[in-house]
Amino acid sequence: MAGFNRRKFIKGAAVGGVGATTVAAPAIAQSNPEIKWRLTTSWPKSLDALHGGALRIGERVAELTDNKFQIQTFAAGELVPGLQVLDAVQNGTVECGHSAMYYYFGKDDTFVFASALPFGLNVRQHNAWLQEGGGMKLLNDFLKAYNVTMFPAGNSNCQMGGWFSKEIKTVEDLKGLKFRMGGFAGKIMQRLGVVPQQIAAGDIYPALEKGTIDGAEWIGPYDDEKLGFVKVAKFYHYPGWWEPSSTLGFICNNDKYNELPKQYKEALASATAEVNSWIANKYDAINPGALKRLVAAGAVLKPFPPEVMDASWKAANDLYKEIGEKNLAFKKMYDSYVAFRADAYLWTSVADFTMDSYMIRYRNAGQL
Repeated sequence: MAGFNRRKFIKGAAVGGVGATTVAAPAIAQSNPEIKWRLTTSWPKSLDALHGGALRIGERVAELTDNKFQIQTFAAGELVPGLQVLDAVQNGTVECGHSAMYYYFGKDDTFVFASALPFGLNVRQHNAWLQEGGGMKLLNDFLKAYNVTMFPAGNSNCQMGGWFSKEIKTVEDLKGLKFRMGGFAGKIMQRLGVVPQQIAAGDIYPALEKGTIDGAEWIGPYDDEKLGFVKVAKFYHYPGWWEPSSTLGFICNNDKYNELPKQYKEALASATAEVNSWIANKYDAINPGALKRLVAAGAVLKPFPPEVMDASWKAANDLYKEIGEKNLAFKKMYDSYVAFRADAYLWTSVADFTMDSYMIRYRNAGQL
């Protein structure tokens, strides 16, 4: 029997080990194809929180898939107009998009629940309803008819009520007012005499400057400062009751989404979840400084009078009842949403509101 050859054994083991590794690695790599998607947004590049969030989705997906799944991001107007993102994704012009889904309420009022119901949930509550209250299942069941799947991908938090050339003191001041606002809330404002205008972000400033519109809302201090509204309107009203929070949606074409390997679907879910938090956190960090600068530049901060808030509340609830009587999809979503809202604000009134109110007293007294 031949003696044991230690050198030959080690050499053979090393070759075998290396061989096993070099065979396995390419096999794993080859199992995931190279895929390139195009993402179109509703935002100009200047809005770095919104457009920046869309860019981050692509960056994170690439990192999570070793650059095999790449998403190229295009700003509003580069491929399609900012308010046509849903159409472009639905018909396969692009594979995915980043938008506010309430822009498409003209197709069905039910789209509002994907973004913001006026007098609805705040950002934490809305995320809770989507993720733990059955909201996402309801929404994606609804969106099947439009051949898209949605992931929450950012939130602008509670918004401001907008910029006005004249102070709003009574409900009468709203009558005949040509006011730019996004989506569904215009139906409510119409009941108060407002003439709502849906205008993309980049077109709002010239419309205000020329007097084509009498006022406009966009998001809040940081983005409003970038768009220069303080230069052409003075009164800055709050709160934006039509958007107590406003979820942004990453939508993808169902045909393209269903073709993705499981790992790529998981990468999308992870990336959008990260961006969902990142955008909300960014706005909380950057809005205070922007608000101070706007006031220094001449903005006059004014809360909406209680009379205006109460009239808006009544008009909103009257509208919801009327829509629900005709639109079963809206009613199904609304019933789930308002039941969740009642309990959410019960808890908020006990914990967050009490604590926030106490701390705000000290902040207003200059003691924080």
